[in-house]
Amino acid sequence: MKKSGFTMIELVFVIVVLGILASIAVPRLAATRDDAILTKARSDIAAIRSAIINERQTRLFRGDPSFITSANLDSGGLFGGVLPYPLPSGTDNGKWSKSGSTYQLTIFNTTVNFDYNATSGTFNCSGTHCDTLTH
Repeated sequence: MKKSGFTMIELVFVIVVLGILASIAVPRLAATRDDAILTKARSDIAAIRSAIINERQTRLFRGDPSFITSANLDSGGLFGGVLPYPLPSGTDNGKWSKSGSTYQLTIFNTTVNFDYNATSGTFNCSGTHCDTLTH
């Protein structure tokens, strides 16, 4: 009688190869997740700035030369006055919050501050860690 199957050495070899492949893939997946969080944060910033400019142009077409006020910027939630949906708030990765007149983005356990200037209609990073989000 002939029995077919895998020998113990073949099984060990396959397990070792799978272990090597997993050790290569797992760090790459973690880096990909971090890249996605950073890309989403940059996208949020670009969307906010674009929405502020869009609101300004809409006002100009109506004959109103003013920029949106800080109070109206957040009607209906964070940036709900200019975005079609408010941004989620909280302290998780990639989440926005507001403290006084300063907007805060928490990313990689670091808080990055942003200020909205209602006189010039600018939304800029203020303080440290700005270079992480602008490059």
